[in-house]
Amino acid sequence: MTRFPILADGFAVALGAAGLTLLARPAAVRRLLGIADSEAVTYALRISGAMVFAAALFLGGFATAWWLTQ
Repeated sequence: MTRFPILADGFAVALGAAGLTLLARPAAVRRLLGIADSEAVTYALRISGAMVFAAALFLGGFATAWWLTQ
């Protein structure tokens, strides 16, 4: 059995956690990155968080589907 699905799902979990953090707590991420406070930055962080979380869902879903069909 290959380790690819386990690694891909683990990476998807980490990516999903990062995406949810960007989506739900943009102020904390903004302070961590040292970016100035503005409404545009908050929207950009939330949009990027949603995109990262969606990428994690696709990665985890496709890796799991591939693993189940083997």
